[in-house]
Amino acid sequence: MYFQPSEEHLMVRRAARDFALNELKPGVIERDELQMFPIEQIKMMGELGFMGMMVSPQYGGSGMDAISYILVIEELSKIDASAAVVMSVNNSLVCYGLEKYAAESQKQKYLRRLAKGEVIGAFCLSEPEAGSDATALSTMAIDMGDHYLLNGTKNWITNGNSASIYLVIAQSNPNKRHKGINAFIVEKGMPGFVVGSKENKMGIRGSDTHSLHFNDVKVPKENRIGEDGSGFRFAMRVLEAGRIGIAAQALGIASGAYELALNYTKERKAFGKSLADVQAIQFKLADMATNIEAARLLCLKAAWLKDNSLPYAQASSIAKLFASETAMKTTTEAVQIHGGYGYVKEYHVERLMRDAKVTQIYEGTSEIQRIVISRSVLR
Repeated sequence: MYFQPSEEHLMVRRAARDFALNELKPGVIERDELQMFPIEQIKMMGELGFMGMMVSPQYGGSGMDAISYILVIEELSKIDASAAVVMSVNNSLVCYGLEKYAAESQKQKYLRRLAKGEVIGAFCLSEPEAGSDATALSTMAIDMGDHYLLNGTKNWITNGNSASIYLVIAQSNPNKRHKGINAFIVEKGMPGFVVGSKENKMGIRGSDTHSLHFNDVKVPKENRIGEDGSGFRFAMRVLEAGRIGIAAQALGIASGAYELALNYTKERKAFGKSLADVQAIQFKLADMATNIEAARLLCLKAAWLKDNSLPYAQASSIAKLFASETAMKTTTEAVQIHGGYGYVKEYHVERLMRDAKVTQIYEGTSEIQRIVISRSVLR
């Protein structure tokens, strides 16, 4: 096993770090406070090739590997996890889903613009009564011959209002249960498609999360992805890829909080000495560093398996589970180390703690990851 990153990996990590510090950090507290979508920063990320990192150049992407992708996600998430999740959804769920499973005509029409960052994508699976149980969809897509008639509601949709292209998972034949589910490409502006209210969230407040409503939306037959009834499998395979990105996001949140805490302990004095000389603080830092390094290796393993076309479903679930738990623990300890200063916004760690929580929830809760992992090891 070889753990030394390549020169290309080091270069892309430096580019992401510089972008995060120079473009994302200024105004990040205000964007969180006001729930402002980082539209200008997302445009810049598209120009840097970050919005379609793993997409083949023939479809407008950067053609990079999954390891490069998680290095970028980690660096962005250290500073602004909201911007990172916009990138993650566009890359891991939307672009990956289209490049892997869409028809050539669909790739030419939609994937190229997404990969270049000209437009943003959204992945629409969750519903008011169908979160972790993805088979219980009530959104219906009825086959009308040359088109499907789409009706229903999706919620918790990242990029809900900012997206232009939506991958919507809907039930077409309830009698077939999960084998009756289809995946569709829906464009913003289609008659009957309404973006609902914006969620007022605890964390990741810079990304826009909305409910979506479909009222007799006519979706052309050519906008169905794959064969009839393949939508559930499509969604599950796409989420397996997406979990690598969320694991890297959680890793970045933890790393950012750790770096802030580490620097603070060197600057802050208490009882006549530096906090860094207090053994209780040293032990906290040791635990944080150990868990972060373990999370990073799990993320790299999942990415390496994906890059080498090896089964990675279990690895991505393990990485997401451990990295998200690490993010929550590390950010909580970072606030504790900062004491009262950790509780105010200008020191950033309270925001990172709020951002960390959702990594245990979206794209498969920690409980779902344990189900996936246990099924895999028992199989």
